[in-house]
Amino acid sequence: MTRASRAAASLRRTRTVLGRGLGQRARLRWVHQLLGGALLMPYFLLLLALLPLLLPVTSEPFRDLGMQFLAYGLSLPLVAATGLLFPLVRTLETYAAQALCAVPAGALARGPAVSWAARRRTAGWFALHLGTGALVSGVSLAVPPMAAVLLLVPFVPALRVREWWDPWADFVSGPWSWTAPLLGVALLAGTVATAHVGGALCARWAPVLLGPTPADQLAAAEQRAAALAARNRLARELHDSVGHALSTVTLQASAARRVLDADPEFAREALNAIEDTAREAVAELDSVLGVLREEHDGEDTDAAGGGTAGAHPAPVLADGLGGLLRRVRTAGVRVDRTGDGDAALRALPPHTAREGYRIVQEGLSNVLRHAPGQRVRLGLSVTEQELCITMTNPLPTAPASGALRAAGMGGRGLRGIAERAILLGGTADAGPYDGGWRLTARLPLGGGTGSDTGDAGGTGGTGDGTAGSAR
Repeated sequence: MTRASRAAASLRRTRTVLGRGLGQRARLRWVHQLLGGALLMPYFLLLLALLPLLLPVTSEPFRDLGMQFLAYGLSLPLVAATGLLFPLVRTLETYAAQALCAVPAGALARGPAVSWAARRRTAGWFALHLGTGALVSGVSLAVPPMAAVLLLVPFVPALRVREWWDPWADFVSGPWSWTAPLLGVALLAGTVATAHVGGALCARWAPVLLGPTPADQLAAAEQRAAALAARNRLARELHDSVGHALSTVTLQASAARRVLDADPEFAREALNAIEDTAREAVAELDSVLGVLREEHDGEDTDAAGGGTAGAHPAPVLADGLGGLLRRVRTAGVRVDRTGDGDAALRALPPHTAREGYRIVQEGLSNVLRHAPGQRVRLGLSVTEQELCITMTNPLPTAPASGALRAAGMGGRGLRGIAERAILLGGTADAGPYDGGWRLTARLPLGGGTGSDTGDAGGTGGTGDGTAGSAR
């Protein structure tokens, strides 16, 4: 290695050291330490004023170094108590650590310290920050003026007054005075090193002491799960209500277009059916929006004594099944209903009746999209334990038309059916059966509350596709 390359390598190392000690990150961490020293000052001054009243001292507290260190040590438990008793301390310290210590935001907890475990961590962090900050602040205030004087001692004779330097007067006024600048440089380097160590220590411990506790992580996971459940719930409602209406309108419009000239009366009836279906879709959309408002305003509304379900409540089997079957039949699908009548359906729990209606609606929508014109057998059986829904239809002899495939809504119907059944503690299954297609759903009468509960997010073993394989 040549002399020039060695000099270049030495220069790079010097730049690296200076960058670590005086770079932007180091300067911000230094500011963070000075902030901690400033926050400790009220505690320190209070104890420094009270100690002469409690202890038999004769010296001036503000001039006695031992008394100052004693006040410093006694102030740290008070600092820790502040972090323990005031939850907002964690919020303030988190933002300060993120902005000045370059700690990633994901490593720090958000919000006040609610649990006692989080408060204890906050207390430890607050004591660490203010304790190291006080030491760095003291060094930063005291050492640079002394270092500046040492740098100027050999060149300014007025600074070599013996009374100032006692007991080191011989050092500054003798032949060793030219070493004073070296000592001054060493003191400045020590100040930078102290600030660097204090900042690095706080940056190292910030994720540990200000990071989320297991309780915080559990709460965050519950919030994410609740938000996901709300989105899935809204997606199911939109898919089953608006998606069914669009599929029905598509079929009715297609039929009206084909017979507009040959059978104007049938076309008129189809247009009336389209109008009724669209009106019903608007009403159901209002109900879905009411569900969404419940997610945001439920607690406030409950406190006020009112509901937010909207002007049009969600349809249920007893009241809405007749209109649903009428619209489907108008679209060209023959539906034969068997099993228990409306009296048994009216005795169902509200959540079971609501989710059962949506399951029947989605099953019929699948027939409209994938097996138009096929006869559907719908069986509804109510026992003391459960509601059993069975829907069978022959497989289509030809693929659905382009308009029907366009109304397929992406193949999420059976997944939504399975989720609704699972939320009630039931099961749902669909697939080929005896040369046709069968959908079976069993909903316990004493199950959960359907869409008002969390979202299981499962599929219950059902697939999605077309009526020829899976819908």
